[in-house]
Amino acid sequence: MTATTPSPLTVLGTGAMGTALARAWLAAGHAVTVWNRTPSRAEPLAADGAVIAPSAADAVSANRLVVVCLLDDPSVGAALDGADLTGRDLVNLTTGTPGDARSRADWATARGARFLDGGIMAVPPMIGHPDSGAYVFYSGSAELFDEHRTALATVAGTEYVGTDPGLAALHDVALLSAMNGMFAGLLHAFALLRGTDVAPRDLAPRLVSWLGAMAPAAHATAERLESGDYTKNVLSSVGMQAAGVPAFLRTAQEQGVSPELLLPYLDLLRRRAADGHGEEDTAGMVELLVRQNPHPLPALPVR
Repeated sequence: MTATTPSPLTVLGTGAMGTALARAWLAAGHAVTVWNRTPSRAEPLAADGAVIAPSAADAVSANRLVVVCLLDDPSVGAALDGADLTGRDLVNLTTGTPGDARSRADWATARGARFLDGGIMAVPPMIGHPDSGAYVFYSGSAELFDEHRTALATVAGTEYVGTDPGLAALHDVALLSAMNGMFAGLLHAFALLRGTDVAPRDLAPRLVSWLGAMAPAAHATAERLESGDYTKNVLSSVGMQAAGVPAFLRTAQEQGVSPELLLPYLDLLRRRAADGHGEEDTAGMVELLVRQNPHPLPALPVR
């Protein structure tokens, strides 16, 4: 293999994202071996030039670089159980928690592999398109990342965030958590206008403009959190915003809309104001969220 020859690699998991990754690497000239628990889902990639391995162990043995994109962390353990990981470079792009990534890194290292965890900030159609804005957070082995940086950058932009294997997942979930909060606000806003003469398509550009104008507030929040001073250059204090809570709730009631998407945030506002922090910026509400003794997560309903 010459210095300009794309490196061969293995992809475990050919769901929507795994298939997009494999196709992008194949299009760039990489020799790709794939495996999927349900073999029929991997077959379409054969037409693009992929080699379909009969087992995960065979797929792992085929190439040094092994990319895993499965349902969850237990699926990773199950797929790799019995595979010889000695000398392999394992890049785990399976969605999981920071704790999952750290445990899996220890697990892989004990089996002779280098480990890199990744958080994909994209949907499948964005993969392999340089102008799409897709990128992946990576954390773990710096040596692995440096060696395979070119191959990894073929499918999406790369951002290495540290040697702690859990940092990629942490960045991933932090950004997605902010996104979910935004989506919650969008849904509440559209619900308020249901049954009125305002068409959703007329509200949409106003929402995009408004939220875009508000997003840079993240920089000021970061500065206040780093300094610990929540009272400097406050434009909209906790007390001022808490005073508006009744209007939010009454409006929802008048429009026949449940306030459940807003209540957690509004409750934090009122608690922070009641605790004597009314003159502060809302950045201080982080203090209410960070728990010294975390409570167990509530059980989610099984559907």
